[in-house]
Amino acid sequence: MTPAAPWDEIARAASRIAEASSGAVRAREDAMQSLVDLLWSALHPRGVSWIGFYEADRSGAAQMILRARRDKPACSPIGLHGACGQSFLGRRAIVVRDVRELGAGYIACDPLDQSEVVVPCLRADGEAWGVLDADSHLLGAFSDDDARGLQLVLEAAGLSAPAAGLSPPAQ
Repeated sequence: MTPAAPWDEIARAASRIAEASSGAVRAREDAMQSLVDLLWSALHPRGVSWIGFYEADRSGAAQMILRARRDKPACSPIGLHGACGQSFLGRRAIVVRDVRELGAGYIACDPLDQSEVVVPCLRADGEAWGVLDADSHLLGAFSDDDARGLQLVLEAAGLSAPAAGLSPPAQ
């Protein structure tokens, strides 16, 4: 995203989401939608075409289910072979500067998308419960700083424990 997103400002707003939720499943769903709405307002003008949460299928199936999202429908359920699944399984952020480089591993919900960033949502024990996924119609729209910024925002919103090895985004 160009210019750089104001991650500290977005994180401060996201902390108000954490204050309003108590950790229950319904509260988490409300927090996810509130955060998606906040991020959409902040990032859509910077080139984000879609943003949403995928959560591990509670039935135990090896797939993820779409939860909160903006601004259009997306694929659901999705397998774990795509960027979302790999971020979830590896518990690490993934920045895809050109989705064509993913080949058969790419799950194309919108044929106009050219780049994406996926950040895992972690429980306190370090296991992932889901991911935050953002797409853009622009090539190379996301950077490692964007991944770190989104992780900071997830933590501030109470939707992820800190991720090991991720430093804060550059100022």
